[in-house]
Amino acid sequence: MDMKQLKDYFSTTKGHGVLATSSGEGLLNQAVFARPHFMDDETVAFIMPHKLTHRNLQENPHAAYLFMETGPGYRGKRLYLTKVREEQDTELLYSLRRRTYPDEDEKREGPRFLVFFRVDMSLPLIGTGGGS
Repeated sequence: MDMKQLKDYFSTTKGHGVLATSSGEGLLNQAVFARPHFMDDETVAFIMPHKLTHRNLQENPHAAYLFMETGPGYRGKRLYLTKVREEQDTELLYSLRRRTYPDEDEKREGPRFLVFFRVDMSLPLIGTGGGS
């Protein structure tokens, strides 16, 4: 599946996602994340605070995103990702936010990072689907 097809899929499909990361020592973490943001440079991006997921990405740039569609059965996507860059508290980050928080909540949670990934492989939720 090419990036345009993935972008179309995620813009029209409802569901829930989980981003999995690993520390440099191989300690795993999984966290619930919204659908990815598709960028013009053929990357996807996620907004995250400086918690375990973000700390793991400082040591190990590889991640996997599992997206399960809402509804019966087991449908969705698995994206295998490599971090390519990040930015902190930028206008772009805040323009992409799907939710808004009162200013006080923002201050309590600390800095936000927009982390960009290359999509190395896309597979269906179940099976190999031939890869892409």
